Amino acid sequence: MEPRARVHILIAAFVAGAALLGAAPARARVLMSQKDALAVAFPGAKPERRTAYLTDAQTRTIEESAQSKLESKIWTYYVAGSTFAYFDSHLVRTMNETVMVVVGAEGTVRFVEILSFAEPEDYLASKRWLGQFPGRRLDDDLALRRGLRNIAGASLTSEAVTRAVRRALAVHRILNAAPVK
Repeated sequence: MEPRARVHILIAAFVAGAALLGAAPARARVLMSQKDALAVAFPGAKPERRTAYLTDAQTRTIEESAQSKLESKIWTYYVAGSTFAYFDSHLVRTMNETVMVVVGAEGTVRFVEILSFAEPEDYLASKRWLGQFPGRRLDDDLALRRGLRNIAGASLTSEAVTRAVRRALAVHRILNAAPVK
């Protein structure tokens, strides 16, 4: 093989290797562990872990009321007294995010926490923005540019979090017969 051909092969191998290194999957930045999140959701209480296996009919009803597709028919959630915590992992743009939605017995959001976020930090929802969710229930106003403000420059994040909250409330409604108002 000619020396010139070897150089071209080495350059091609170097470029391919560099591309592979750059394409390594990014890990989600963990902002809060599930254990810590449950301690925030249920201060001083030990929540009971439950697993729901949704039927096809329940899944359709949830997807219709949430206006969002469910990724799984299996939902694990936590309960202590009249408080429920649901975890939703989903893609924002190309990377994962996990949120915890804490719901009261009356079917309204108590609060939302972001537990992990793999997108660039500039797109992370602020505590102030998440402050729009407490007291909300699953209705037409639980939507961006209706009852919720968008995040300037991070509209995909605001859409993803809003869909996660809608899914959690819809699952809660089905599993706990939360009243519809």
